[in-house]
Amino acid sequence: MEKKQTNEYIKISFVLLLSVSLILFTQAVKLVKNPDSTPINMQTIQGLVVLWVFSMIGVFVSAMVKKTGIKILADFPILGWVSLVSLFFCLMSDFFVQAIAGVDFLSITTPILAFAGLSVADSLMDLRKTSWKVAIVAIFVFIGTYLGSAIIAQIGLILSGR
Repeated sequence: MEKKQTNEYIKISFVLLLSVSLILFTQAVKLVKNPDSTPINMQTIQGLVVLWVFSMIGVFVSAMVKKTGIKILADFPILGWVSLVSLFFCLMSDFFVQAIAGVDFLSITTPILAFAGLSVADSLMDLRKTSWKVAIVAIFVFIGTYLGSAIIAQIGLILSGR
């Protein structure tokens, strides 16, 4: 059982390493297109290492909490644990905030959205089995999210005097 769990951690660490590599690649491609964007330097590498370590700690915390048997904690998603670990460490030291600042935000979101698209593509057959009413609900959700974001942005612009 312990060897199986160790193999799972190794697998997760390599997936996270691939993610960090894709973030670095995306930032490099963005630099080719826009040389004035966030440069790749030692701070970028430190930021990617910090993000990788935060993710691994979040995975470990999630696995440990699942062993406690407390249902509400066991059902808490890994993404939530990674976020809490990141928040905790960033509040403890400004070093982590500065290191992560070297990583371009759009370079982080691009691979994440690609992974999300791939995960949705795996369940397209299940989506076919749902009712056509789901498409109507999805359209209204998208429109509502867009309008809500636009309204909040407009309020922010008005309050800032722009």
